[in-house]
Amino acid sequence: MEKLLIFVFSFSLSLFGVTSRSETTFNVLHYGAVGNGRTDDTHALEISSANNVILSGLTFKDVPHMHVILKSLTSVYVSNITIDSPGDSPNTDGIHIAGSTNVFIDHCRIGTGDDCISIVTGTSYVKISNIVCGPGHGISIGSLGKYGSHDTVENVEVSNVVFIRTTNGARIKTWQGGSGFARNMIFEKILSHESSRIIDIDQFYCDHMHCVTQESALKVSNITFRQILGTSSTQTAVNLACSSSVPCTDIVLDDIYILQNDKQRASVACNNAYGSVQGMKVPDVSCLNQM
Repeated sequence: MEKLLIFVFSFSLSLFGVTSRSETTFNVLHYGAVGNGRTDDTHALEISSANNVILSGLTFKDVPHMHVILKSLTSVYVSNITIDSPGDSPNTDGIHIAGSTNVFIDHCRIGTGDDCISIVTGTSYVKISNIVCGPGHGISIGSLGKYGSHDTVENVEVSNVVFIRTTNGARIKTWQGGSGFARNMIFEKILSHESSRIIDIDQFYCDHMHCVTQESALKVSNITFRQILGTSSTQTAVNLACSSSVPCTDIVLDDIYILQNDKQRASVACNNAYGSVQGMKVPDVSCLNQM
């Protein structure tokens, strides 16, 4: 029998620093949390193994690790969530989605020290819209393929997003040595204000110092970036770093207009990326290999 779980929170969860919008927001550091994102793995809220979940109207403040974890869910609607953590707080993903399908996230304001929204293996059919992200590391697919794992993410739509001084924007990150795929995704109607790597595909992702390039890699394909506008805090605003053994294919850049903060043209870095360029293209993206 299908499980029906409806979560509509209007009361205070002060132990974890979660409240409704009409009440005082609690700080988890006042309740014994260390708040360093490493030795303290306190999560604000995890929902797992459920169907038909609604989560709305919550505020999270200074959670020491991931804020909202959505794991092994089917049919999820998240809206009007506010997350507020410092930009230098490690491992504090705003909304983390794993092994879930039919996920809708709408009208959220997320500021954190890691990914505003992260989407990892086993997840499909995700729609994200009307998000303000900053500070943070953008909206990320992955990381995928760590320790040689077989990971899959597909059918993701991200639209109407504002990135404010984030270290990344629309992002796909995979490890060398893994297998699987990240495919069928659209990132569109995105505005950047002084963010870096606003468009970022990185098939060489590694978060430690001892990284080794390997032959195997996840396949990244059928990814569209459309109507991406704004300013970049770094010269390289678009980064397409793909594997020589498993190149990125069917990458579409359509109507891209990004300037550096000083109104100079930003640049694009491409390796082993194949696809097409359409519409307006600032900066020049001639490094994208034509199919």
